[in-house]
Amino acid sequence: MPLVKRLPATGNWLFRWRSFLPLSVVFGAILAMYPFPIPKRDAPISDWIEVVCLGISFLGMLVRALTVGHTPAGTSGRNTTTQIAESLNTTGIYSTVRHPLYLANFLVGLGLACFTLSWWFVVVYILTFWLYYERIMMAEEAFLRSKFGELFDQWAERTPPFIPSFRHYARTELSFSLLNVLRREYNTLFQIVVVAFLLELFGDLFETRRVQVSANWWIFLGVGSGIWFVLRALKRNTTLLNVKGR
Repeated sequence: MPLVKRLPATGNWLFRWRSFLPLSVVFGAILAMYPFPIPKRDAPISDWIEVVCLGISFLGMLVRALTVGHTPAGTSGRNTTTQIAESLNTTGIYSTVRHPLYLANFLVGLGLACFTLSWWFVVVYILTFWLYYERIMMAEEAFLRSKFGELFDQWAERTPPFIPSFRHYARTELSFSLLNVLRREYNTLFQIVVVAFLLELFGDLFETRRVQVSANWWIFLGVGSGIWFVLRALKRNTTLLNVKGR
């Protein structure tokens, strides 16, 4: 099979299993902290580094929110079996970058990878993400090209695939929906909170050989868990977070 066909085919397979990639990243991150936790995790500078790392992850969360909050139903979903696109998004954040959700995922993972304080793991993460998601993006674009034809080609010609550019920014007509973000993105928030907490726990465990997570981290986990439980209950048992056409 020619590469031009094989890579999208591989991307479709990876697309179905992309939800499991974060699990392997978390496992690798924990292992990365074991041999050489540098700088020392109890040093004051490490606290500031952790804040910056969390900031990178929450920046990714913000990009996801801006994307999901402005997109209609039938796009930007969490589907794992087949590609779905009832319409082609070309305005708003999609006029600055073709794959904003994958850019957001990269930032979320990058922040957590940096949290390990292991430079080689950050490099491994970046290379793994690139090889993995490049194929998924190729598969998605092959699907979109086959469905939308010249409209897709025109959009792809002026819009970069991964690194945003605001040269051709076009304002979206669809208003931002916070309810849609809360309904669809509470799992992402919870994942950041739980993974960061686990990395802090294991980092201290490897450093001191005992569990000594600070009160601030327990509060961080408690607040994040509380938000997750409330939003999950609202989504499953009420219609408060439902927005027509989203």
